[in-house]
Amino acid sequence: MQPRQPQIEHGLGSGVIISPDGYIVTNNHVVDGATDIRVTLTDRRILQAKVIGTDPLTDLAVIKVNETNLPSIPLGDSTQLHPGQTVLAFGNPMGFRFTVTRGIVSALNRPNPFAADRRAPGQFIQTDAAINPGNSGGPLVNAHGEVIGINTFLISANGGFSGMGFAIPTQIVRPTVDSLIKNGKVEHGYMGIGIADVTPEQAKFFNVTKAIGAVVTQVESNSPAEKAGLKVGDVITEVNNKPVSDAGELQVVVGQKEPGTKLDLKVTRDGKAETHAVTLGTFGKDKEEKTASNENGKPRWGIGLADLTPDVRQQLQLNDNVSGAVIERVMPGSAADNAGLQPGDVIVEVNRKPVKSAAEVQKALSDITKDGDALVLVYSGGGSTFRVLHATQG
Repeated sequence: MQPRQPQIEHGLGSGVIISPDGYIVTNNHVVDGATDIRVTLTDRRILQAKVIGTDPLTDLAVIKVNETNLPSIPLGDSTQLHPGQTVLAFGNPMGFRFTVTRGIVSALNRPNPFAADRRAPGQFIQTDAAINPGNSGGPLVNAHGEVIGINTFLISANGGFSGMGFAIPTQIVRPTVDSLIKNGKVEHGYMGIGIADVTPEQAKFFNVTKAIGAVVTQVESNSPAEKAGLKVGDVITEVNNKPVSDAGELQVVVGQKEPGTKLDLKVTRDGKAETHAVTLGTFGKDKEEKTASNENGKPRWGIGLADLTPDVRQQLQLNDNVSGAVIERVMPGSAADNAGLQPGDVIVEVNRKPVKSAAEVQKALSDITKDGDALVLVYSGGGSTFRVLHATQG
């Protein structure tokens, strides 16, 4: 047996320069966990870049190169898009640098079918402009030369282009990027509710005449929504006198507001119109995500952890005798990813010792020697399995 050698992961993604002084927008998953970021420009210059800020919830990131007088492109208004309009996708698909493809806007306001976190906003632009692996983070541009989206994922049976690419609209990109540049992070407002679309079949049960708005499916205990008097079965139809067409639109509106913002909600309850004022809380403040990392703060195991709150237990249908920490995020190519761990799995033991919280899991993993591996007992789908995590160095 040969000793295991340190593995260095190399990745390639795309980005777009939005200012002459070197600010670049890309996807969070392109730079997540990166220890060395280099940007290749169209004139073949290679520049060192640093991360300004990332936002896993929207999958956006801002990086910067130390350069001036760079060519840049303005952000357009994605709310003015219509299906059928011509768009261009720029990027580096499959290692072929500086590629452009042409297509149309196939649809708007698509939900994210891959979101591990239900709170992640949707409203994606769907396009048939060819988007392949490596296009992530590149711009989707309209016929006026404006960025109207950031390419982020595709749907395909074989991993290649199949005519269904998706981009984050600038109505989400703009406020997120502004906050990342200004503060290095994004604080998302939240109400503490679960929501869903109102379907035509359901409309009569909520005493609404049209299948529009977002119906409240869950109200978290002691949340801003509960304090504002919202209840399960309420249908939210307006925010600050602006109509809300569906749950995805409401999610975007709330998520892009800063904590402390006051919103006036128009609600239909049992066929009667009501108005509720809610002051947004800070997303994640009461349930801080713990990340298993090495002594330098760099990702070591590649998992984001959270405590098993009553809401999480209900969502995962866990009985009371299951204790530990739920996995909220798995970094692609990490030790956790290689071991087959997935969001929603619950770590109940580390190296044959029970753990009861995210903090205990994090400490148990951080106590393992630099070159050591970890044996974790994972509860998932009603059963438990042991998995070995091989430590990665970053």
